[in-house]
Amino acid sequence: MTSIKKIKTPIQQEMLLFETKFKESLKSKVPLLDKVLHYIVKRKGKQMRPMFVFLCNKMFGDVNESTYRAASLIELLHTATLVHDDVIDDANLRRGFFSINALWKNKIAVLAGDFLLSQGLLLSLQNKEYDLLQIVSKAVKDMSEGELLQIEKARHLDIEEDIYFDIIRQKTATLIAACCACGATAAQQDEKTVEKMREFGEHVGIAFQMKDDLFDYYNDDVIGKPTGIDIKEQKMTLPLIYALKHASKKDYKFIIQTVKKYNTDSERVSKVMSLVKQSGGIEYTIEKMKGYQNKALSLLKTFDDNESRKSLELLVNFVIERKK
Repeated sequence: MTSIKKIKTPIQQEMLLFETKFKESLKSKVPLLDKVLHYIVKRKGKQMRPMFVFLCNKMFGDVNESTYRAASLIELLHTATLVHDDVIDDANLRRGFFSINALWKNKIAVLAGDFLLSQGLLLSLQNKEYDLLQIVSKAVKDMSEGELLQIEKARHLDIEEDIYFDIIRQKTATLIAACCACGATAAQQDEKTVEKMREFGEHVGIAFQMKDDLFDYYNDDVIGKPTGIDIKEQKMTLPLIYALKHASKKDYKFIIQTVKKYNTDSERVSKVMSLVKQSGGIEYTIEKMKGYQNKALSLLKTFDDNESRKSLELLVNFVIERKK
């Protein structure tokens, strides 16, 4: 599988400079907040979203100050949503580290998330980056609506396939779409090109979430985390939706009751996972995921071939092939 290091090759220097600039945007005169923000920087992930911004920008020309601001804006708002998500989910861990709310309690976590959001807004406004602010603000609005739609539907477990795609389009794909649109905007591309890049990011984002959903059915020694979590959290993912659609009356009832009432019963959850696998739900999801992967790659091929485009193609494939 392609490494992140190889994908970063055309933007290696830019990513290093971005880290410095991003750290600058995470400074506060309040010692407690500064301590929390320093902890956030220390536990950074793969930084895939800034990579999308830089690669989409560099596909059209040189990186500029606007590109760095776009990447920082995305990362600030993305980090804010993660901090708030951990509070909502009452999660104690994030990427193997303790979450902010686990270390400093909910009140401080919410306020730290608010600070990150406001820093993103100020970064845009102070530099008159109104186009970037509009793209990213719409993404955050969509993400909130997607989460709320998922919560609403989880109460009744009445999610059809089209609703599932609406949820993941808003919840996950919209931010990756915003990264790609911001990259093209910072490169001063026309509206048609920006929209094309947004669409490319949306396809990648949908495939990304489907891959995440599939992890729930892999062995935990392969991905390094427990499986069956989505069922325990009453999340209706595509493998489960497919299994329900093709289940006998008896199995349908068993699955619904398990997700609704017995989602902490490990034996029942394991049985549901077996039923999903037997139904062909995993293969069906993989096929759908590859469809979105191919749509994304086809869109990229309509642009000039260069190092950044090649890296974007590798990044699309990495999203599908990653092990965690």
